Amino acid sequence: MTQSSRQDKSIAWALAALMLVLFSITNLPWELDGYDQAKQAWTSYEMVTEGHWFYQRTSDDQGLATKPPLTGWISAAIFEVTRSWDVAWRLPSLICAGLIAFLLFRGAGRAYGRPAGLVASAAFGFNLLSPRLSTLVRSDMPLALVIFLIGLLIWKKIRDQQPWSTRDRVIMFGLLTAGMLIKGPIVYAFLLPGIIVAAPYERRIRRKEVSAVIDRRYSTSAWFGWWPWLASLAFFLIWVIAGCIWVPRFYELVVVREFLARFGEIGPHVHRSQSVFFYLPHLLHKFFPWSALMLGLAVVELRARRWSIREFLRQMSPATIWLICWSIGGLILMSVIPSKRVDRIFPVIPPLCLLIAAQTGRFLQDGQERSRNRRWVATTLVIALAFTIVYAAERVVSGYRDHRDALSVFGRRVREEAAKNHWRYEAIGKSDEGLPIYLTRPHFLKPDAAIAKWNNGEIDALAVPVDQAGDLMRALHDSARRFESDTRTELKRPNYVLLAR
Repeated sequence: MTQSSRQDKSIAWALAALMLVLFSITNLPWELDGYDQAKQAWTSYEMVTEGHWFYQRTSDDQGLATKPPLTGWISAAIFEVTRSWDVAWRLPSLICAGLIAFLLFRGAGRAYGRPAGLVASAAFGFNLLSPRLSTLVRSDMPLALVIFLIGLLIWKKIRDQQPWSTRDRVIMFGLLTAGMLIKGPIVYAFLLPGIIVAAPYERRIRRKEVSAVIDRRYSTSAWFGWWPWLASLAFFLIWVIAGCIWVPRFYELVVVREFLARFGEIGPHVHRSQSVFFYLPHLLHKFFPWSALMLGLAVVELRARRWSIREFLRQMSPATIWLICWSIGGLILMSVIPSKRVDRIFPVIPPLCLLIAAQTGRFLQDGQERSRNRRWVATTLVIALAFTIVYAAERVVSGYRDHRDALSVFGRRVREEAAKNHWRYEAIGKSDEGLPIYLTRPHFLKPDAAIAKWNNGEIDALAVPVDQAGDLMRALHDSARRFESDTRTELKRPNYVLLAR
């Protein structure tokens, strides 16, 4: 092993260790009070506690969990092994993030050289999206892994010029079905546009330069047949149709509000529409400085070809064209959908990382300027490290300073006091969906029901919003305030207080 290889290997291990640390700590202190984390946590919690394995309620008992159940199944299985809900909820995303980073390093390294593989992995790990999503109680990272595996297999087939086998199609069917059971047909939005555009575009660009035999390969290499798509959709439709038939309000809450409302102003404006250009500036910012490096390397290559875009595309490999179609196609289709949120565009990050690796591999092949080019890439990496570390540190510090975990701490203290004093306790609330989980209660009580249970001696303690405590204490016989949660600076929601006999 040469000195350079040993140095690259040491850098790779150091970056991997730092990446794992950032992935693990960026969301500290852990809580469920934002980004719909409580809804996702509730699916697996209700699976284990109430045995509802296919359809679950939301934690405020006012509706249904609106996502398919695969992520919840995984968390429930992890809980059975670890007996820790924090681990069960957050470990799936952390493992998926680590797998994406590893596959980027290995795949890009084999295709474009170890330095390019290092850049691909670093681009995925050191930005403002990946560390944030890596331990959120959400399905974004598992969905990104499934989409990435599908696109990666297509990329390898194109690079290796291999035909699709029955085994490959079965694998694709399994991955597409997993994507459907994680978040529904949104998996199509990140793959089908690229597949549709790539083949005819390649054929049109290279019609005069490439032989007819190879040209046929360009037109079919990204497409692996109809049946994996249709069969996986059938599994999802079985879940939807069964829910519409047997689960009250499923059609209204899941089909109409969760799915159809994303495409327009349907019903009570559940999803806020955004500009078609919403994702582009956010992506440039959240993916900085890698977005700047990608654009800069594109300018360098265009300049080397005297700004001829046609020549630039003609000399591009089919595998690179697939990466462009894959990432840009998903970005464009998601931009057309009116309902937008920054984290929804995350699945385009891994193909962009592969695209940066392809650019970097070519950039570092320049023998005359190799040292200078390596310094440019190294500078980008240093900026990315500084940018991500500062972001993660700021989030952790502000999280503890602003008491982001106030309800989690409050819930833990209530459980401890209840166990020590043998209290039977419940909670009243509405907007804080995570509180019943913190308290390990199945749902919030309505005020009238809570008052009746208290005065009948059925409960001994009650967690209530501070702004309702005065009125409730006048109705609750022999009640007294015990302790109150800390104020959450970032969330404009009320504190909670424990009332006890």
